[in-house]
Amino acid sequence: MGSTKVANGTAVETTPEPKYWQLRTVLVRALDAEFHAGEVLPNERDLSARFGVARATLRQALDQLELEGRLVRRRGIGTLVAAPRMGVPMAEATGNHFGAGRDSWRIIDADYAPAPAAVATALGVPAGTCVHLVRRLRMMRGQAIGAETLYVPDAVVPHVPGAFIKHSLAESSRARSVLRQLQRLELDGESRAVELGVAEDEAARLLERPPGIPVLVVTASYRAQGRVAAIGVSTYRADTCRLTFGESGMVDVTPVATPAPAEVRAAS
Repeated sequence: MGSTKVANGTAVETTPEPKYWQLRTVLVRALDAEFHAGEVLPNERDLSARFGVARATLRQALDQLELEGRLVRRRGIGTLVAAPRMGVPMAEATGNHFGAGRDSWRIIDADYAPAPAAVATALGVPAGTCVHLVRRLRMMRGQAIGAETLYVPDAVVPHVPGAFIKHSLAESSRARSVLRQLQRLELDGESRAVELGVAEDEAARLLERPPGIPVLVVTASYRAQGRVAAIGVSTYRADTCRLTFGESGMVDVTPVATPAPAEVRAAS
């Protein structure tokens, strides 16, 4: 039964924390105090005995910590402490806003197809208008951390063939041609919005994560000559990435630790 608190003179019914969540808080403190990145945790039997909980409760807590990116499970090895999240710069210090399919970007494919309705509106083109699509992966430390689709209208890249000779260029050549022309633009400005989402089937496959897992969705709008020149929609792994903004690229916000429960009682 939940307890009752009074806020601003109004009674608010609260729900007690689930046992696995209490254990998750205790485990976080244990990870910070006793373990290093890459270290293998004791097996479930030993952890259950140490914290006095049922193994079902322990698995729920471990699943939660894996979802948060604090733990990594490796078949044949066990459960490891994950490395700290990688800082992923969202502002290009070099002015190279689009990349060119090299360095940290890997081209997947290119297409010429109708833009989604919301993207068409943002680009200022009629619904159903075909635009250039460039899909690519962002790589860090040899790992795919983000999947991006760039939407670019014909008028912005006039020297890239459109639908009438859609198949005359290999997809990689078409993508590189679009990116080269975008790089030549003198941008008036750019803006980004970040929101929490879940990985759809295609993004999950590219990022090697199960569908439905939480991700960070970044929508970027690039302006040139007084109009929106391109829209980029990127999906980043929330379990391994920390997005950074600004010239320094480092704005570190450390959450305040919550008090650990005195104990976690065994499930009945």
